[in-house]
Formats: sequence, structure tokens, C-alpha cells
Amino acid sequence: MRVFVTGAAGFIGAAVVNELTANGHQVLGLARSDANVASLKAAGVDVHRGSLEDLDSLRSGADAADGLIHCAYIHDFSKFAANAEVDRCALEAMARALEGSNKPLISTSGLLGLAPGQVATENAAANAAVSPRKSEEVLAAAARGVRAMTIRLPPTTHEGNKGGFIPYLIATARQKGVSAYVADGRNRWPAAHRLDAALLYRLALEKGAAGARYHAIGDEGLAFREIAEVIGKRLNLPVVSKLPAEAVDHFGFLGLFAGMDAPTSAAQTRQQLGWRPTRPGLIADLEHAGSFAG
Repeated sequence: MRVFVTGAAGFIGAAVVNELTANGHQVLGLARSDANVASLKAAGVDVHRGSLEDLDSLRSGADAADGLIHCAYIHDFSKFAANAEVDRCALEAMARALEGSNKPLISTSGLLGLAPGQVATENAAANAAVSPRKSEEVLAAAARGVRAMTIRLPPTTHEGNKGGFIPYLIATARQKGVSAYVADGRNRWPAAHRLDAALLYRLALEKGAAGARYHAIGDEGLAFREIAEVIGKRLNLPVVSKLPAEAVDHFGFLGLFAGMDAPTSAAQTRQQLGWRPTRPGLIADLEHAGSFAG
């Protein structure tokens, strides 16, 4: 299958590209910069110049492929609403290009805030106030002849000490001189290794169902305090509690999410796609990652 991948040079997208090419698929990767072009060419994939704001480039990329995986997103939280609208327009343009084809279109969204304090399943509706991505809206394209699906990623889709919010937590701990959690730190965050997540994208592409939501979850719910403790250990910094009212001052924008309790299940995903995560969990990854310096 020839697959158009947005965000193909990114942390998640690059792993998806490698997973696809290793299993016989051809990749057409969206590139918005010369650096991205060089990265994709080095990976041996075809390059399609464009960006999320260039809707014509997205439509032509979709037209040239047998399926589409949308990993790109503008991660500038100072423009939360504007970037969500860019994402919505990009997805709608690509979905329109695929109408009536029954080709797969896989979007990406987040997991935080789905069902606070409860174990969120694939049936839980998205919380637009927490997740800026508009990926779930594209599921309506299933009624227009598109095999539209969304994969929900946890806030810590990791490999080593990279991925998701982990680098930000490490940088904040280094800057503040402490590794912190909120209140008693018992609130839970899900996590997944990015190579396990990449496998899920491929399985969804090959056999996912129109209108489905899939969860990329390895760790269903790690206590945030446990994450803070391993970061403190690796940086040789004290681990401290912050009051909820202090969270934004300490963590910045991440303070809105650091105290969220968001355990998440991937039981339906595993059953429906036969997906089995096998890579290290987040704590093991952080324990054995390379240097945290820099």
C-alpha cells in the first residue's frame, strides 16, 4: 500500500514510517522544511512538499496514496485554538479528497481528560476542552465512504527519555531544582512506547474498522509521583509535592494537566486488532535511558 504520512519526520511519524516500510508498504511523507526533506530521503521514502496550512498540498498527497496517516500537529500551546482549527481544516481537506474511495484515513488525538478518575475506554467521547486536536470530527467521514479511524496517544508516548511531555518534565525539574508532582501524586497517567504505537498505526491501516477509536496504551495508569521520582533520581534532585494552586506556576501550561487522573484501557484495541505492546514501560525506559544531561 502507498501511504501518505503527515508528520513523517517527527518523533511518532518517523517510527510509523519505519514500521510501514519494514512491512512492505511504500510511504509518501509530507515535508514542510529542507531539514524534513533530508530526513525523509535518508529514510528512503518519497517526499511530498507541503504543510498543514497548505490544503492543496494535503489534497494532492491524499489523492496520490492508497491510505493516509495523520501524525502532524503544530505543538504551540500559546495558540491552542488556532492550531486546533488548522488541524480541523487539514483533516477535513484530506477526508474530502478520499470520499467514496473506502481508503483508510487514520487521525491522531490525545487521551487526557476522557473520563477523569475512571478508566477511559475506546467508547469515551473526546474532551475538546483538554485535547486541542479535532481528530474525532473526521470519524464522520466514515459515512462518506472513507475508512476513517482515530488513534489516541497518551501524554507520554516515549522512547528513552524522549517523547510526549517527558522532555518538558525533565527540563522543568532541571530548571526548578526539584522534580514535582501535584498533591499526593496518586493521579494516574497512561503511557506507551513509540514503537508499540507505530505498530498500532500499521495494524489499523491494514485492518481497522471505519469509525473506530483505538488506544495506544502500554501502561494503563502510572502514578504521576512515580514518574516524578524516577526523574528526580536520574537528575539527583529532590522530589516534592506542589499544591494544585501552585501547579501552573511550577509546570507552566503543563500544570493544567499534571494533576489529572487519567487511567486508560486498550482492551478493545487489543481484541479487535490483535495488537500486543512488547516494548519497555515508561518507568523502565526512564530508568535505563541514556544521560539526562543537556
